[in-house]
Amino acid sequence: MDFFTHFIVPFAILTLFRVKDRLAGAFGGISIDFDVVLFIIGFISPELFIFTHRGITHSFIFGLVTSTLFLYIISRPRIYGFINYVIKRNVKVKFNWHTILLAYFGVLTHLFLDFLTTGGIPLFYPFSLTRFTANIYYYTDPLTTIAALAVLIILYLRLDPKYKKIALAGFMIMLISFGGIRAYEKMDVIQSQGQTLSDGYTQITAYPTSDMFTWTVVESDGGSKYRIYTYNNLKKTSSDMREVQNLTIKNGTYESAQEAIKYADKLPEVRGFKWEHNYVCINATKKDSIWNITYFDFTASHFGSNELSVKVPSIN
Repeated sequence: MDFFTHFIVPFAILTLFRVKDRLAGAFGGISIDFDVVLFIIGFISPELFIFTHRGITHSFIFGLVTSTLFLYIISRPRIYGFINYVIKRNVKVKFNWHTILLAYFGVLTHLFLDFLTTGGIPLFYPFSLTRFTANIYYYTDPLTTIAALAVLIILYLRLDPKYKKIALAGFMIMLISFGGIRAYEKMDVIQSQGQTLSDGYTQITAYPTSDMFTWTVVESDGGSKYRIYTYNNLKKTSSDMREVQNLTIKNGTYESAQEAIKYADKLPEVRGFKWEHNYVCINATKKDSIWNITYFDFTASHFGSNELSVKVPSIN
């Protein structure tokens, strides 16, 4: 989800339930997206690939650490004084156990919203690197972003509080409605397309696009090949269909390629690439005594580059 939505959702919930210090929840909701400043760490040290956007801070444990630190910083007089000067509004939050809990509530809403989107988040890090996702929303939803920005503008204006509450309630109703429509559409696509599986394909799943009625469908035979296409559930039409092999080997033996791939899989940049992508297929080409191994994600994931190439000496 987008930055504005992560601010609005906890603020809306706490406002509608008449909770004081609701700004602490809103700031907690955006705090873990400041992980973009950690990108340089992952870039310099590939083995620390968890230091990226939607990485280390997007977990239950480090979300608490991040929101508490963020709340402490933003509650300093010089910081909120500067913010007040820039936005011409009186913004002030306290740092105590009550506001820490509210900030963490904002983190939990953030994690839930990102869980709904494609790509997923490592909720249980450092105990597990596994990303969890419901794949209902696309990484960012344009309509939701525009609506959240509009609500933020309404909150900024000097309007009667009742109009602001109406805007917040309307936004939450819209968000829940969009989520319900997307969940239904995904189930309907999987059910309808699953009845037409053929050519040895036995598994099917669907991934969201920015259009709630258009889905990226992936069929699998269990791991050796995939069929991918775009399906519009309103028009009941398919397009851009293609097949992809999980492993393609050129100019070398299968055994030699497997040894090279096994070695490459231990490289930090490869581990990071696999962690960031839904599907990873391999093209392995041998030239002289070197294997050029290219990892690629045929679903065109939103996260970073969709292709990575490494060179590995031939072992045999």
